[in-house]
Amino acid sequence: MQDFQGKTAVITGGASGIGLAMGETFAAAGMNIVLADIEEQPLAQAASQLQQQGANCIGVVTDVANADAVQTLADKAVAEFGAIHVACNNAGVFTGGLLWEESLADYRWVLDVNLWGVIHGIRSFLPIMQAQDCECHMVNTASMAALTSMPYSGIYNMSKHAVLALSESLYHELSFHSPQVKLSVLCPEAINTGIAEAERNRPGHYSDTGDIVDSEARKLLMDSLAASVAGGIGPEVMAQRVLQAIRDEQFYILSDDGWRNTANARLDDIREARNPTFPPPI
Repeated sequence: MQDFQGKTAVITGGASGIGLAMGETFAAAGMNIVLADIEEQPLAQAASQLQQQGANCIGVVTDVANADAVQTLADKAVAEFGAIHVACNNAGVFTGGLLWEESLADYRWVLDVNLWGVIHGIRSFLPIMQAQDCECHMVNTASMAALTSMPYSGIYNMSKHAVLALSESLYHELSFHSPQVKLSVLCPEAINTGIAEAERNRPGHYSDTGDIVDSEARKLLMDSLAASVAGGIGPEVMAQRVLQAIRDEQFYILSDDGWRNTANARLDDIREARNPTFPPPI
Protein backbone atom coordinates (compact mmCIF):
# COMPACT_ATOMS: atom_id res chain seq x y z
CA MET A 1 0.00 0.00 0.00
CA GLN A 2 1.45 3.33 -1.08
CA ASP A 3 -1.52 5.69 -1.01
CA PHE A 4 -2.95 6.29 2.48
CA GLN A 5 -4.96 9.44 1.79
CA GLY A 6 -8.59 9.08 2.81
CA LYS A 7 -8.22 5.48 3.90
CA THR A 8 -9.17 4.20 7.35
CA ALA A 9 -7.05 2.63 10.10
CA VAL A 10 -8.41 0.87 13.21
CA ILE A 11 -5.96 0.57 16.11
CA THR A 12 -6.57 -1.30 19.37
CA GLY A 13 -4.63 -0.20 22.42
CA GLY A 14 -4.81 3.20 20.77
CA ALA A 15 -5.03 5.52 23.77
CA SER A 16 -1.30 5.52 24.48
CA GLY A 17 2.09 4.09 23.59
CA ILE A 18 2.64 2.42 20.24
CA GLY A 19 -1.08 2.48 19.43
CA LEU A 20 -1.38 6.24 19.78
CA ALA A 21 1.90 6.75 17.90
CA MET A 22 0.53 4.68 15.02
CA GLY A 23 -2.63 6.78 15.08
CA GLU A 24 -0.58 9.98 14.85
CA THR A 25 1.61 8.58 12.07
CA PHE A 26 -1.30 7.28 10.01
CA ALA A 27 -3.19 10.54 10.49
CA ALA A 28 -0.19 12.49 9.22
CA ALA A 29 -0.32 10.27 6.12
CA GLY A 30 -3.93 11.36 5.52
CA MET A 31 -5.85 8.45 7.03
CA ASN A 32 -9.10 8.40 8.99
CA ILE A 33 -8.37 7.00 12.45
CA VAL A 34 -10.43 4.76 14.74
CA LEU A 35 -8.76 4.42 18.14
CA ALA A 36 -9.91 1.66 20.48
CA ASP A 37 -8.92 1.18 24.10
CA ILE A 38 -10.32 -0.11 27.37
CA GLU A 39 -9.42 3.16 29.17
CA GLU A 40 -12.26 5.56 28.49
CA GLN A 41 -10.78 8.89 29.61
CA PRO A 42 -7.31 8.47 28.05
CA LEU A 43 -9.03 7.28 24.87
CA ALA A 44 -11.19 10.41 24.73
CA GLN A 45 -8.10 12.57 25.25
CA ALA A 46 -6.17 10.72 22.52
CA ALA A 47 -9.01 11.05 20.01
CA SER A 48 -9.40 14.75 20.86
CA GLN A 49 -5.67 15.25 20.40
CA LEU A 50 -5.77 13.79 16.90
CA GLN A 51 -8.89 15.78 16.02
CA GLN A 52 -7.15 18.99 17.10
CA GLN A 53 -4.29 18.07 14.77
CA GLY A 54 -6.79 17.94 11.91
CA ALA A 55 -7.44 14.21 11.72
CA ASN A 56 -10.79 12.56 11.13
CA CYS A 57 -10.77 10.43 14.28
CA ILE A 58 -13.17 8.65 16.59
CA GLY A 59 -12.56 6.70 19.78
CA VAL A 60 -14.41 3.49 20.62
CA VAL A 61 -14.11 2.03 24.13
CA THR A 62 -13.27 -1.62 23.54
CA ASP A 63 -12.26 -4.61 25.65
CA VAL A 64 -10.40 -6.72 23.08
CA ALA A 65 -10.86 -9.80 25.28
CA ASN A 66 -14.55 -9.65 24.34
CA ALA A 67 -15.41 -10.87 20.83
CA ASP A 68 -18.66 -8.90 20.68
CA ALA A 69 -16.87 -5.70 21.66
CA VAL A 70 -14.33 -6.11 18.86
CA GLN A 71 -17.10 -6.80 16.36
CA THR A 72 -18.87 -3.65 17.54
CA LEU A 73 -15.62 -1.75 17.00
CA ALA A 74 -15.37 -3.04 13.44
CA ASP A 75 -19.01 -2.18 12.73
CA LYS A 76 -18.60 1.35 14.10
CA ALA A 77 -15.50 1.92 11.97
CA VAL A 78 -17.39 0.94 8.83
CA ALA A 79 -20.44 2.95 9.83
CA GLU A 80 -18.31 6.06 10.39
CA PHE A 81 -15.85 5.85 7.49
CA GLY A 82 -17.24 3.20 5.14
CA ALA A 83 -14.29 0.81 5.13
CA ILE A 84 -11.28 -0.58 7.01
CA HIS A 85 -7.99 -0.51 5.10
CA VAL A 86 -5.48 -0.95 7.93
CA ALA A 87 -6.24 -2.92 11.10
CA CYS A 88 -3.73 -2.96 13.95
CA ASN A 89 -4.32 -5.60 16.64
CA ASN A 90 -2.06 -3.86 19.09
CA ALA A 91 -3.58 -3.98 22.61
CA GLY A 92 -1.39 -5.78 25.12
CA VAL A 93 -0.76 -6.30 28.84
CA PHE A 94 2.04 -7.74 30.95
CA THR A 95 2.50 -9.56 34.21
CA GLY A 96 5.45 -11.52 35.52
CA GLY A 97 6.78 -13.89 38.15
CA LEU A 98 7.48 -17.58 38.55
CA LEU A 99 5.21 -19.70 36.39
CA TRP A 100 4.19 -22.02 39.23
CA GLU A 101 3.39 -19.08 41.52
CA GLU A 102 1.34 -16.98 39.12
CA SER A 103 -2.41 -17.34 39.39
CA LEU A 104 -4.81 -18.77 36.85
CA ALA A 105 -6.19 -15.24 36.57
CA ASP A 106 -2.73 -14.04 35.49
CA TYR A 107 -2.70 -16.63 32.72
CA ARG A 108 -6.25 -15.84 31.64
CA TRP A 109 -5.82 -12.06 31.64
CA VAL A 110 -2.64 -12.00 29.56
CA LEU A 111 -3.89 -14.60 27.10
CA ASP A 112 -7.34 -13.01 26.83
CA VAL A 113 -5.85 -9.64 25.85
CA ASN A 114 -2.61 -10.47 24.07
CA LEU A 115 -3.74 -13.55 22.15
CA TRP A 116 -7.53 -13.56 22.08
CA GLY A 117 -7.52 -9.84 21.31
CA VAL A 118 -5.64 -10.63 18.11
CA ILE A 119 -7.89 -13.60 17.36
CA HIS A 120 -10.99 -11.44 17.74
CA GLY A 121 -9.43 -8.79 15.51
CA ILE A 122 -8.67 -11.33 12.81
CA ARG A 123 -12.21 -12.70 12.90
CA SER A 124 -13.88 -9.26 12.89
CA PHE A 125 -11.64 -7.14 10.65
CA LEU A 126 -10.48 -9.59 7.98
CA PRO A 127 -13.90 -10.49 6.52
CA ILE A 128 -14.58 -6.76 6.05
CA MET A 129 -11.20 -6.18 4.43
CA GLN A 130 -11.58 -9.22 2.16
CA ALA A 131 -15.06 -8.17 1.01
CA GLN A 132 -13.80 -4.72 0.01
CA ASP A 133 -11.62 -6.30 -2.68
CA CYS A 134 -9.02 -3.54 -2.43
CA GLU A 135 -5.52 -3.18 -1.04
CA CYS A 136 -5.57 -3.64 2.76
CA HIS A 137 -3.08 -4.43 5.51
CA MET A 138 -3.30 -5.99 8.98
CA VAL A 139 -0.64 -5.50 11.67
CA ASN A 140 -0.49 -7.84 14.67
CA THR A 141 1.64 -6.65 17.58
CA ALA A 142 3.76 -9.41 19.07
CA SER A 143 7.13 -8.63 20.70
CA MET A 144 10.77 -9.63 20.58
CA ALA A 145 9.52 -11.84 23.42
CA ALA A 146 7.88 -13.86 20.63
CA LEU A 147 11.38 -14.87 19.50
CA THR A 148 12.99 -15.31 22.92
CA SER A 149 12.20 -17.09 26.19
CA MET A 150 13.50 -15.04 29.07
CA PRO A 151 12.70 -16.15 32.66
CA TYR A 152 10.06 -14.59 34.92
CA SER A 153 7.87 -13.52 31.98
CA GLY A 154 6.70 -16.89 30.72
CA ILE A 155 3.01 -16.05 30.37
CA TYR A 156 3.78 -12.94 28.33
CA ASN A 157 6.33 -14.85 26.24
CA MET A 158 3.81 -17.61 25.58
CA SER A 159 1.14 -15.13 24.49
CA LYS A 160 3.51 -13.40 22.07
CA HIS A 161 4.91 -16.66 20.67
CA ALA A 162 1.31 -17.61 19.93
CA VAL A 163 0.64 -14.30 18.16
CA LEU A 164 3.72 -14.81 15.99
CA ALA A 165 2.81 -18.40 15.07
CA LEU A 166 -0.80 -17.41 14.40
CA SER A 167 0.38 -14.55 12.19
CA GLU A 168 2.80 -16.73 10.24
CA SER A 169 0.02 -19.20 9.46
CA LEU A 170 -2.33 -16.35 8.58
CA TYR A 171 0.27 -14.88 6.22
CA HIS A 172 0.22 -18.04 4.12
CA GLU A 173 -3.56 -18.33 4.20
CA LEU A 174 -3.99 -14.75 3.02
CA SER A 175 -1.46 -15.26 0.23
CA PHE A 176 -3.52 -18.25 -0.97
CA HIS A 177 -7.01 -16.83 -0.55
CA SER A 178 -6.86 -13.01 -0.25
CA PRO A 179 -3.61 -11.74 -1.77
CA GLN A 180 -4.91 -8.16 -1.72
CA VAL A 181 -4.75 -8.25 2.10
CA LYS A 182 -1.18 -8.04 3.39
CA LEU A 183 0.05 -8.81 6.90
CA SER A 184 2.84 -7.69 9.22
CA VAL A 185 3.82 -8.77 12.71
CA LEU A 186 5.38 -6.08 14.90
CA CYS A 187 8.01 -7.29 17.38
CA PRO A 188 9.06 -4.29 19.50
CA GLU A 189 12.01 -4.24 21.87
CA ALA A 190 11.98 -2.10 25.03
CA ILE A 191 9.71 0.82 24.19
CA ASN A 192 8.94 3.81 26.41
CA THR A 193 5.27 3.00 27.04
CA GLY A 194 3.04 2.31 30.03
CA ILE A 195 3.10 -1.48 29.75
CA ALA A 196 4.85 -1.77 33.13
CA GLU A 197 1.66 -0.26 34.61
CA ALA A 198 -0.68 -2.58 32.70
CA GLU A 199 -2.32 -3.61 35.98
CA ARG A 200 -4.17 -0.28 35.87
CA ASN A 201 -6.38 -1.82 33.18
CA ARG A 202 -6.86 -5.20 34.83
CA PRO A 203 -10.62 -5.86 35.10
CA GLY A 204 -12.14 -6.93 38.38
CA HIS A 205 -12.88 -10.48 37.26
CA TYR A 206 -9.11 -11.08 37.05
CA SER A 207 -8.44 -9.37 40.39
CA ASP A 208 -10.26 -11.34 43.06
CA THR A 209 -8.58 -12.53 46.25
CA GLY A 210 -5.53 -14.60 45.32
CA ASP A 211 -5.54 -13.50 41.68
CA ILE A 212 -2.57 -11.14 42.08
CA VAL A 213 0.36 -12.92 43.71
CA ASP A 214 2.74 -10.69 45.65
CA SER A 215 6.10 -12.44 45.24
CA GLU A 216 9.77 -11.50 45.14
CA ALA A 217 10.07 -12.78 41.58
CA ARG A 218 7.13 -10.66 40.45
CA LYS A 219 8.48 -7.52 42.11
CA LEU A 220 11.95 -8.10 40.65
CA LEU A 221 10.60 -8.54 37.15
CA MET A 222 8.17 -5.61 37.28
CA ASP A 223 10.86 -3.26 38.64
CA SER A 224 13.20 -4.41 35.89
CA LEU A 225 10.54 -3.89 33.23
CA ALA A 226 9.74 -0.41 34.50
CA ALA A 227 13.42 0.57 34.32
CA SER A 228 13.81 -1.00 30.88
CA VAL A 229 10.86 0.77 29.25
CA ALA A 230 11.73 4.07 30.95
CA GLY A 231 15.00 3.97 29.04
CA GLY A 232 13.45 2.53 25.91
CA ILE A 233 13.06 4.12 22.51
CA GLY A 234 10.06 6.27 21.67
CA PRO A 235 6.87 4.61 20.39
CA GLU A 236 6.96 6.92 17.38
CA VAL A 237 9.94 4.89 16.12
CA MET A 238 7.75 1.78 16.08
CA ALA A 239 5.00 3.66 14.28
CA GLN A 240 7.38 4.71 11.54
CA ARG A 241 8.60 1.11 11.22
CA VAL A 242 5.01 -0.03 10.82
CA LEU A 243 4.24 2.58 8.18
CA GLN A 244 7.32 1.58 6.20
CA ALA A 245 6.50 -2.12 6.55
CA ILE A 246 3.04 -1.50 5.12
CA ARG A 247 4.59 0.34 2.19
CA ASP A 248 7.15 -2.45 1.65
CA GLU A 249 4.70 -5.33 2.32
CA GLN A 250 7.18 -6.54 4.95
CA PHE A 251 5.98 -9.26 7.31
CA TYR A 252 8.57 -9.32 10.13
CA ILE A 253 9.14 -5.97 11.86
CA LEU A 254 12.05 -6.77 14.18
CA SER A 255 14.38 -5.04 16.59
CA ASP A 256 17.98 -4.42 15.59
CA ASP A 257 19.33 -4.18 19.15
CA GLY A 258 20.50 -6.80 21.65
CA TRP A 259 17.14 -8.57 21.47
CA ARG A 260 18.00 -9.72 17.95
CA ASN A 261 21.16 -11.36 19.30
CA THR A 262 19.15 -13.09 22.00
CA ALA A 263 16.64 -14.32 19.41
CA ASN A 264 19.45 -15.61 17.20
CA ALA A 265 20.98 -17.49 20.14
CA ARG A 266 17.63 -19.22 20.71
CA LEU A 267 17.43 -20.16 17.04
CA ASP A 268 20.95 -21.60 17.29
CA ASP A 269 19.86 -23.64 20.32
CA ILE A 270 17.04 -25.12 18.26
CA ARG A 271 19.15 -25.75 15.16
CA GLU A 272 21.83 -27.50 17.21
CA ALA A 273 19.32 -29.27 19.49
CA ARG A 274 21.19 -28.01 22.54
CA ASN A 275 19.70 -27.02 25.87
CA PRO A 276 18.47 -23.42 26.07
CA THR A 277 21.21 -20.91 26.73
CA PHE A 278 20.68 -17.70 28.67
CA PRO A 279 21.96 -14.73 26.69
CA PRO A 280 20.08 -11.70 28.06
CA PRO A 281 19.63 -8.83 25.62
CA ILE A 282 22.52 -6.42 26.13
